[in-house]
Amino acid sequence: MGLTIYLGSKLGEWLDIKFDNQDQLYYKIVTLCAVFIAIFAVIKQVINLTNKD
Repeated sequence: MGLTIYLGSKLGEWLDIKFDNQDQLYYKIVTLCAVFIAIFAVIKQVINLTNKD
């Protein structure tokens, strides 16, 4: 989960530098998407674990 969020923030930071965005818009959007993806992955894993029992 932490790795997904970290990589998302690094990707957003890279996009802000590449496209010369001073508002850090890409950083915010990509990091937020990475958080949602990480939460979704954790919830999916928990559901799979509870259904196996």
